[in-house]
Amino acid sequence: MNLILFYLAAAISLGSTIMAVTRYNPSHGLIYLIISLLASAIIFYLLGAPFAAVLEIVIYAGAIMVLFVFVIMMLNLGARGDETEHRWLNPAMWIGPSVLCVLLLGEVVYILLQTQQTLTGAAISPKAVGLELFGPYVLAVEISSMLLLAGLVGGYHLGRRFLVDARSGWVPDEADQ
Repeated sequence: MNLILFYLAAAISLGSTIMAVTRYNPSHGLIYLIISLLASAIIFYLLGAPFAAVLEIVIYAGAIMVLFVFVIMMLNLGARGDETEHRWLNPAMWIGPSVLCVLLLGEVVYILLQTQQTLTGAAISPKAVGLELFGPYVLAVEISSMLLLAGLVGGYHLGRRFLVDARSGWVPDEADQ
């Protein structure tokens, strides 16, 4: 059964990553990127790396994505940007991310209900965390950092284009969306 859950999380991660790269609106791309990171955390958990899964959620899907949100907010284009954003924020745009999030939530609930063992914790030193991250989990850390770098480059590219277009007086119409 874990194999089915693994392939479901992998398909969600792959699909949401493709959607993150192909979205014209940076906010929509950011939402799909967060879903991709959450699906990657489920994959880490299923592979027996719960620590990497928690780090994926706390560091990447949590803290760093908040920074991306602030960057997108700082790319405010004034009144024209607000009008364009209101046209983009129709309820139909939330169907895809909502379906993917519901699938991930169902998968997490199923995994937690299926687990019979009690999780216990112990205090560990920062040195032990570093040795684990850059020892057996180094591939997971590097893959996550490359995903983050791709999101950062995409966000910069999209934001730069919007700023250049705003300065030149270009206003997107319905065909550009």
